[in-house]
Amino acid sequence: MRPGVFSKTSILWRSRRCRIKPSAQKRFALPVLAVLFVLGLGFSGCRQDMQNQPKFIPLRSNTFFPDQRSARDPVPGTVARDHLEEDTYLFTGKHGNVLGNDLPAELLDEVSTKGLGSLLQRGQERYTIYCTPCHARAGDGRGMIVQRGYKQPPSFHEQRLRNAPLGHFFDVMSNGFGAMPDYAAQINPHDRWAIATYIRVLQRSQNASENDLSPEERKNLNAQSPEKSKIPADSKTQEPQGGAKP
Repeated sequence: MRPGVFSKTSILWRSRRCRIKPSAQKRFALPVLAVLFVLGLGFSGCRQDMQNQPKFIPLRSNTFFPDQRSARDPVPGTVARDHLEEDTYLFTGKHGNVLGNDLPAELLDEVSTKGLGSLLQRGQERYTIYCTPCHARAGDGRGMIVQRGYKQPPSFHEQRLRNAPLGHFFDVMSNGFGAMPDYAAQINPHDRWAIATYIRVLQRSQNASENDLSPEERKNLNAQSPEKSKIPADSKTQEPQGGAKP
C-alpha cells in the first residue's frame, strides 16, 4: 500500500460518519410552518367590512332616531304593491283567532259572477294534483304515497273533520299539521280556498242521504231505481200465434 492512501480513506470515512443530521424537531417544524403560512394567507383575505357595516337590525333599538326604533313607518303616501294582504281572512282563514266557516268576500264575488261550479272545478283540479297522493281521490287517506309506507292522514269523512270549519282546511294547507308540510309556497290562497271548498263537497258526496235531495230529485231517483224499473213477468209481450206478423 502506498503511503498516505490509508490516511485519506480513513479521513473520508470519518467525515461521513460525523456529518450532522437535522433533528426530528426541525423535520417536523417545516411542515407546520408551511401550514401556518398558508393559513395566514387565507385569513389575510378575510375582511369584516360587510359584517361591521352600520345598518338597522330588525326589532332592535337604534340611536339614530329619537324614538330609538330601527323599524320605521312607511313614508306618507306610499302605495303598497303585491303582498298588501288587506283581507286578513283571505290569507289566514281566521276571524281574529277563530277559524271561519265561510268563503272570503273576494271569492264570494267570484262565485256570484262565475258560479260555484267554476270554483269547485278549480278546487278539484288542484286537489287532484297536490292532495290525492296522500289523501286519495275519495278523501279517505289511502293515497298511493300512503300505500308505499308514508304515514296515513285522517280521513276527511271522520266526524271530527266533517264538523271542522272551512278555515281549518285552509289553515292546515297554509301552515302544515303533523306529518303534513305546508303548501303555502306551492298553492296560492285562492286555490287553497278552492280546495277547501271541494273537500267540503267531497265530504257531502260520500255521506249523502236521501233527505239531502229535493222532492223532485227524490222522485226522479225513485223512478230510476232498479226495483222500479223491473218489468213484471206477466206483462211481457206474448208471441203472436200462427206465425202472423205483429
